[in-house]
Amino acid sequence: MDLSTSYMGLSLRNPIIVSSSKLTGNIEGIVSCAKAGAGAVVLKSLFEEQIMAKAEAGLRKNDMYFWYPEASDYVVNIAKGSGVQEYLDLIKRAKQEVDIPVIASINCVSPVEWPSVAKKIQEAGADALELNIAIFPFDKHATSQQIEDTYIDILKAVKAQVSIPVAVKIGPYFTNVTGMTYRLAEAGADALVLFNRFYNPDVDIATMKVVADNIFSNPDEKSIPMRWIALLSASGIPCDLAANTGIHYSIGVAKQLLAGATVVQLGTTLYQNGIPYLSEIVKGLDEWMQKHHYKTISDFRGIVNNLPENTAAFERIQYMKRNFD
Repeated sequence: MDLSTSYMGLSLRNPIIVSSSKLTGNIEGIVSCAKAGAGAVVLKSLFEEQIMAKAEAGLRKNDMYFWYPEASDYVVNIAKGSGVQEYLDLIKRAKQEVDIPVIASINCVSPVEWPSVAKKIQEAGADALELNIAIFPFDKHATSQQIEDTYIDILKAVKAQVSIPVAVKIGPYFTNVTGMTYRLAEAGADALVLFNRFYNPDVDIATMKVVADNIFSNPDEKSIPMRWIALLSASGIPCDLAANTGIHYSIGVAKQLLAGATVVQLGTTLYQNGIPYLSEIVKGLDEWMQKHHYKTISDFRGIVNNLPENTAAFERIQYMKRNFD
């Protein structure tokens, strides 16, 4: 079977990508992913807020910065430069060690700081860039239009600085997912990663502290990206679509591809089962294709959208009484 495919113009040996995570935050993990059969890797995200937090910590350690305002700018720039350089070094090393596409990732919340960094990422050799944009809508004065415009502004600012493909990873919490995804595609996104799985808080009733809820996805969450990938691919959105969240097994990969996904990203299942488990998922997809007599990925990608009743099922948002009879 031929599992090869194309994603944002990049040639992949199969449509299974290791998503941005701690697993891809060091060269050992990246090499392990490649050896296990990954079609590509997305490096652990470079966080805008994380770098700025390091800068603020540096300022707090020395009171002199409060007396010399210009010194605070210097510290911020040093912190940013240090964090970015480490990331650029990882990209360069990864490109030397593996022969699969290396996709960098930036977690950004504004269009100001990161366009120049994106250019450096391209110069370091990254094959593509994934913008992980998550803007928490807490400001009661900010309209949904203003928040959505920020996503577009970030994308356009980055696209103006690089020629490598750019994907945008978003969450599902928009008033109009279809409208927002089309805006991103029309603004230049080469791919959309659907969907980001956000941090969720919980409360420890013994310590009264806020703690992280379950950080891992479960297979039941696969239906959220699958629904929107099916609808968007059927509508002809002019960009590639990557399925993310809730995909743990080879059958889950097949389902997302049947719905129209260009590629599938995996994370949690590799944490839980180990990176070598990736080879089992690739093998399982190959065996499923053989069983159903598909020779290539394109033979079955999106075919569930060929039946009108399937589209209607993906559009349904309410349970009907007969489902429980």
